[in-house]
Amino acid sequence: MSNASWAERGNKAFIGTYSRFPAMMTKGKGCLLWDADGNEYLDFLSGIAVCSLGHCHPVVTKAITEQAQTLVHVSNLFHTQSQIELAELLTDNTFADRVFMSNSGAEANEAAIKLARLYSGEGRYEIITLSGSFHGRTLATLAATGQPKFHEGFEPIPAGFVHAEFGDPQKVEQLITDKTCAIFCEPLQGEGGVRPLDENYLQALRSLCDAHDLLLIFDEIQTGMGRTGTLFAYQQTGVVPDIMTSAKALGNGLPIGAMLTTGHIAKAFGAGTHGSTFGGNPVAAAAAVAVMREMLSDDFLPAVQEKSRYFIKKLEEVAGRFPELATGVRGQGLLLGLVLSENGIEHGAGIVQRMFERGVVINFAGNKVLRFVPPLVVTHEEIDKVMEELVVVLAGLD
Repeated sequence: MSNASWAERGNKAFIGTYSRFPAMMTKGKGCLLWDADGNEYLDFLSGIAVCSLGHCHPVVTKAITEQAQTLVHVSNLFHTQSQIELAELLTDNTFADRVFMSNSGAEANEAAIKLARLYSGEGRYEIITLSGSFHGRTLATLAATGQPKFHEGFEPIPAGFVHAEFGDPQKVEQLITDKTCAIFCEPLQGEGGVRPLDENYLQALRSLCDAHDLLLIFDEIQTGMGRTGTLFAYQQTGVVPDIMTSAKALGNGLPIGAMLTTGHIAKAFGAGTHGSTFGGNPVAAAAAVAVMREMLSDDFLPAVQEKSRYFIKKLEEVAGRFPELATGVRGQGLLLGLVLSENGIEHGAGIVQRMFERGVVINFAGNKVLRFVPPLVVTHEEIDKVMEELVVVLAGLD
């Protein structure tokens, strides 16, 4: 069956919550995807920052297959080996002492929100987030998200969240009241347009939390798992959160999330205060164990850092060549954005579509940047190929 035939079937069966590319993907390997018509694509979106080891990585596939042959599910009424191994890998390689496992990033953020409220005590429930942030699609994480477009039609939004202007610590401080329990942010906003929070700003947030007895929560769902060149982005900043969330690349495609915190804070979550039927499922956890071991191998993260420098250089060359369309590059590691000019923004969605037609998958984030999120195993040659296609597309607009 063709792409068009599959799309027709899908459009009849699904609620229309997604604007999908006109392709039915049938196979993936490394940084490559193939559709039902046999077209090949370089995937520089990684399933939206999920397949960081590339598609069908052999180590992850082996772990999934072996686990599926022994135990798929028993619920969290029991201990399971892969879940315990994953928890140990997460706590051994971060600030955290304890982990709660979920199925997704939104659920990990829900757990963080509930823990912050419970730990902080009666009357302290309000959480400050930032404009431009994105924390999920559930009602609570939607309320935490600092982008009004995501709120439209879902009012009244759950109470307990206020949004501070991005980039100014004083704007955050002005929102602190006796109801405030936490400050919640992404170290680098992905959906908000690949906007990093600089170290001084993050340190200012840490200082505000310490001065006002608040919790600092980092949403590392997109920035974590090697994406910025260290296992988690906070490890480059010198700023340690009290709670951190992870998901997306944790399972390299299998649905799994995690909320990490210190032993002291974790005590607020007693038996029965929170839970998940499938969270930390043995198969998903086995995949995540394989992912973490691969990323923690000696040469992996240094290679990501080197490829980041190479990719940034190439993007800067493109920006310099097309000043009417692009103004610069921002991001960290292999979460990078080509910032478009006002003229370029008008063509943002069209550029993404033309790149797709030329066999490259990227997206347009925050109505401002072309976002590049390739698998961390990407090669220089694959980066060069994407840049060649981008030059062709931009030259057709200039």
